[in-house]
Amino acid sequence: MRYLRVTAAVENDGGTLFDLLANTAYVRVARAQEWNLTNPDEPTFLYAIEGDPDRFREEAQALAGVERVDISVEGDGSFHALVQARPAAVDCVTRGIAHGGLVVRKPIVYRDGEITGRVIGDPEPLQAAMDGGPDGVRVDVEEVGSYPGSLDQPTAALSDRQREALETAFALGYYESPRRATHEDIAAELECAPATASSHLQKAESKLVGAVLDEFGPAV
Repeated sequence: MRYLRVTAAVENDGGTLFDLLANTAYVRVARAQEWNLTNPDEPTFLYAIEGDPDRFREEAQALAGVERVDISVEGDGSFHALVQARPAAVDCVTRGIAHGGLVVRKPIVYRDGEITGRVIGDPEPLQAAMDGGPDGVRVDVEEVGSYPGSLDQPTAALSDRQREALETAFALGYYESPRRATHEDIAAELECAPATASSHLQKAESKLVGAVLDEFGPAV
């Protein structure tokens, strides 16, 4: 089972939700968090958006094919939008989500004129989906790997020594407040120099924090 991280740029897609989500100055970034394709004639999408909710509501409701727009403002420059629309008003994403033999992971990120997402499936349907993409869509594969990957299991990216350092630090109370252990204490348990223990912790923490802060990690 393969994992792909792909970015798609859509040409001449004005008049769709893609254009509002990816190409307007009042939307900084948007994420499709959930979707309901039970009714393929009017799919429903839940978006988490950083931007201007009033402008988005006004312009989304004016799009041909958009049936309903519900907005929930968070008060910190972000909002959620529940949008029900006919496929022609959504974008090429609907076809990708519905492609047989594949799973599109949530969220899908809209930013700077592009969509970035993660796709899981066997090589044959993955290739068929890319070869059979709609006209005017350029797809770039940014990452290929086996599933599950480090984002789904961040600890899988740790070396044995990094994991041991984290477990030792946690057991000694290094991550408590106030701290109950120092690098020297951890080094004594690991039988290494304090600088080495510090290096193991820093590298492990960097990997874990990077996974958490990834744009596909916790949604807005």
